[in-house]
Amino acid sequence: MRDNDSATAPDPIALLLAFGGVLAFSLTLPSTVLALEGLDPYLIGIGRAAFVAVPAGIALLCARAPLPREPRGIVLTGLGIILGFPVLSTLALDLGASASHGAVIVGLLPAATAIAAVLFAGEKPSPAFWRAALTGTACVTVFTLWEGGGTFTVADLFLLGALVLGAVGYAEGARLSRSRPAWQVVCWALVLFTPLTVPVTGFLLATTEPHWTPRALGGFAYVSLFSMFLGFFAWYAGLARAGIAKAGQVQLLQPLLTIGWAALLLGDPFDPLTLVAALAVLGCVAWTQRASRGGVTRPSTARVRPPDAARVEGYRRPLV
Repeated sequence: MRDNDSATAPDPIALLLAFGGVLAFSLTLPSTVLALEGLDPYLIGIGRAAFVAVPAGIALLCARAPLPREPRGIVLTGLGIILGFPVLSTLALDLGASASHGAVIVGLLPAATAIAAVLFAGEKPSPAFWRAALTGTACVTVFTLWEGGGTFTVADLFLLGALVLGAVGYAEGARLSRSRPAWQVVCWALVLFTPLTVPVTGFLLATTEPHWTPRALGGFAYVSLFSMFLGFFAWYAGLARAGIAKAGQVQLLQPLLTIGWAALLLGDPFDPLTLVAALAVLGCVAWTQRASRGGVTRPSTARVRPPDAARVEGYRRPLV
């Protein structure tokens, strides 16, 4: 199904799958806060990938998935979604950023991903897209400075780094997904990064004295099984069925869901400013999505039929 096919009716199953992925991702920051009650932030950020590398490998074996043809692309994907975003966002929460605060900043991830797509996937957003992206960036900047007393904190810098690297990982992974199922891209990234994630996780388990309280264990299990693994299965299945432009609209719910989970599970105070900022970011991201659907030029992936010596399309060689 084509991404820009707006004439077809929405696929309820595809949208439900996409919402399942967004629902899984919306619990990532609150679950990370729970895991931090007993575990080292680096163990949480890196260990989640190590623990799901085995089921990822089993899934690839069961599907008899071919080896990736572009290891560089897999490396860039892994740097974004396996190392960059998990580690930096965990460090930001460990330094005191609340899950609700992080949700507002990370709410620009869809727009940042589209910007990264220009650099890595050859897409060309319209001027309206850039206006929307800059407006959203301004909203996040004002919110961050207001809550930080006029300065960016170290936690904010980590969140911004997570945003940038996560966007690179999503854009590069999406580019690779044009030629293979997207879940395979994620699984191959998990497997190919095991020479780094498994030894580091083993070292951290032996040296950081983790306290496996029920809350810490539950938080770590969640970010491993759902945020790093199963959530991608539902999310990418929805994208494959409905198209990226259509199913991607569901992700606009993620910041508000995260704020709700943080209030419910962590007791984060309900801050009206945070809600206003989240709604402003959602509006800007929705603006970028609308502008992208109308003005993004994507590189063609259609195969060109080579000319035939005896017959060309629309022309038959005369018999002599």
